Amino acid sequence: PDHLDIYGDRQRLMQEGFRAFARQVKPGGRLFVRHDLKDAFADLPPVTTYGLEEGDYRSTRVHVQDGYFRFDFHGPDLYWKDLQLGAPGRHNVENATAALALALQVGLTETAARRALAAFSGVQRRFERIYQDDRRVYIDDYAHHPTELTAVIGAARELFPGRKLTGIFQPHLYSRTRDFLTEFAAALDRLDEPVLLEIYPAREEPIPGIDSAALLKEMKNPNKRLWQLAELPDALGRLELDVLLTMGAGNIDTLVEPIQNWLQRTKP
Repeated sequence: PDHLDIYGDRQRLMQEGFRAFARQVKPGGRLFVRHDLKDAFADLPPVTTYGLEEGDYRSTRVHVQDGYFRFDFHGPDLYWKDLQLGAPGRHNVENATAALALALQVGLTETAARRALAAFSGVQRRFERIYQDDRRVYIDDYAHHPTELTAVIGAARELFPGRKLTGIFQPHLYSRTRDFLTEFAAALDRLDEPVLLEIYPAREEPIPGIDSAALLKEMKNPNKRLWQLAELPDALGRLELDVLLTMGAGNIDTLVEPIQNWLQRTKP
């Protein structure tokens, strides 16, 4: 869950957020939900499920081939083999599964589906490949929740197996950092070299005891670091970069162009 600063707890988020939205389905309509959430919506309009491996519509055999995620797609009365997705990550395969399930209700053909999936490369600040040379790759992402961080890091692991992942993360909101401190630490520990920036407060006032130093303390990765935004991009010279990720929803996006320029200047 996210935005607990607005809803207070997970139950209110489900009741006042997702279920309230689902109740807007008109008579005769159909609700599409992820397979593992079907029980939470069982009393609402007819539910169709989707997911990876499970669901009325599901994707299986997800793998990376020639730099692209590929998968098989199953429905109640169809099987499409070896689809290629232009956007990276298993989370995007799951999103594509939902999109296919919906589009089939209005006449999607297999030919059109294959063409659209292969052509869709994603949107700005979602696993956006900013720079690449013979030795280094730089990717920027809006990820600001532990689940999103895990998805981005996982996608990078699959696309660049065996390579070192350096991630620079700017936490967004004191309340979100407090509510998910343990989850943030676990997600960031998946990196080979995690770098934290100070929390971007956005609409919030500071919360005593909640800062990036507290998150750094929670992390177990021996290569963890805490930097100031103003140190970048020059501080990157202290690292031996391979695959670099910048992640966050604050003003970390102002670093994208300077980092890109720095990488170009220091090209091997």
